[in-house]
Amino acid sequence: MELVYHTNPMDPSCPYPCYRKLKKIASTPPMSREQVKLVFFDMDGVLIDTLSSWRHIHDRFRTTNDRSVAAYLRGEIDDLEFIKRDVSLWKDHGKSVKKEAIKDILYELPVIPGAKECISFLKKHQVKTAIVSAGLDILAEKVASELGIDYVFANGVKTDSEGRLTGEGVLHVQLMHKEKNIKTLAEKLDIPLEACVAVGNSCFDISMFETCGLGIAFNPEDTCVRESADLIVEGKDLSRLIPVLKSYV
Repeated sequence: MELVYHTNPMDPSCPYPCYRKLKKIASTPPMSREQVKLVFFDMDGVLIDTLSSWRHIHDRFRTTNDRSVAAYLRGEIDDLEFIKRDVSLWKDHGKSVKKEAIKDILYELPVIPGAKECISFLKKHQVKTAIVSAGLDILAEKVASELGIDYVFANGVKTDSEGRLTGEGVLHVQLMHKEKNIKTLAEKLDIPLEACVAVGNSCFDISMFETCGLGIAFNPEDTCVRESADLIVEGKDLSRLIPVLKSYV
């Protein structure tokens, strides 16, 4: 089943070397009507109006993590090393930056239009919500607090006694395995996976789609996420999910 709003005829191809098989694994029963209990949201490009909060930080420091991204997707480095390489590039006069500086940069990013309306609709219908993001918890926790999202899974950075980044990360979400966080929370809340919804915009969210009873590609950035989703909602307005979700609450 596919639902498309304002379809863009020029679907871009995935910008990343493929790290997985694109064939969708139908391991989770499809969601039935009036069943949704828990909705998982990716953060960048879904709740926040940016394709990458990591890239936003790099842009401010005039650095790039392109080489680390390539190494990660080839399987040469793991998630923690990926974070470490990124953080090591953020310097202030040759010294590691303070966490507060990163917070200030991330807090510049606006919440995507319609996010408050969408989360309010879900709360009104007693549906739990969660963020699953390989981005930083600095931003994810702010977004959750602002929107009223119940649970947050995101990555952290370690600091020294002066509040400067040590270069080490705190891993809670593996970019390629977001389904692990979904399964953990669903089990904790005793909610069946077929009663869960995943909302994402990139190929790194496909594992969430495969795990939940319903996968929604929100303003998708590439063709592989379109092909793996059950529904597609176009445009930077998260309130467009409400007509779709009404059928499931």
